[in-house]
Amino acid sequence: MIKDLVHTCRSYRRFHEDHALDEETLRELVDLARLGASGHNVQPLKYMLFWQPERNVLIFPHLTWAGYLKDWPGPPEGERPAGYVMVLGDTEIRKSFTFDQGIAAQNILLGAREKGLGGCILAAINREGLREDLGIPERYEILFVLALGKPKEKVVLEVLGPDGDVRYWRDAEGVHHVPKRTLDEIIVA
Repeated sequence: MIKDLVHTCRSYRRFHEDHALDEETLRELVDLARLGASGHNVQPLKYMLFWQPERNVLIFPHLTWAGYLKDWPGPPEGERPAGYVMVLGDTEIRKSFTFDQGIAAQNILLGAREKGLGGCILAAINREGLREDLGIPERYEILFVLALGKPKEKVVLEVLGPDGDVRYWRDAEGVHHVPKRTLDEIIVA
């Protein structure tokens, strides 16, 4: 059921790096983005796919992981993503990308979950470093990077506490906890 898929579609930041991804899997996931809605049906998004370890190492240093976990620099070797999808906006088609990028990311991540994979949307990235290292033409705005792989961590949802603190955290066993507002808190009568 879609509710179960959405419930388990969390931001995973640690992966079984040795669980390889391949081009076909990434193409299937991007196809889900392609089939999603697009403002005015303009379809301005483009994608770069990475599954080869020698190319993945070019991307990882440009990413910033888990802003609330101040003492965690990101996944160590062996727990890094097995692949990435870089989402680009083609400025020769449109100058702004409205809600297209969010729809595309969610479709890709839901598709990944259905395949037993997980991912994380990373927007705190060194865009100019990525552009230079990967030779990305100026016409493409680098919107974000989706890190993908087989999750190596457990992520659980918690009810937001009375203090209203929305920051996610990890316990002593490495379980990632994510506070969420209740349904009644977000519906305005």
